[in-house]
Amino acid sequence: MAKKGKEELQGKALKAKDLVGYDTDAVVSRTIIRKSSGTVTLFSFDKGQGLSEHTAPFDAMAEVLNGEAEITISGKPVRVKAGEFVIMPARKPHALRAVKRFKMALILIKS
Repeated sequence: MAKKGKEELQGKALKAKDLVGYDTDAVVSRTIIRKSSGTVTLFSFDKGQGLSEHTAPFDAMAEVLNGEAEITISGKPVRVKAGEFVIMPARKPHALRAVKRFKMALILIKS
């Protein structure tokens, strides 16, 4: 997978899951869009990897592109598989863990 600059991604049909690779025992991220109004970031998580509980000032949508994750929002776990998404409300604690290796698109809207 060759890494392409943001300009090279524009105006083309792409598969988001192909734009970020896996690393052993790691979380990998790649920001595709960064604007003052929000971001789109692609992530890959090796099995067992995750993000510890935190909060964000804005709503965010996590769409699983492949694999499976457990996303916990305010203490309630939700299993999310490829083709599914979950909305994480602003100012609510959330965390996630890779049940299987997985990739996701995180869409954060600030306004």
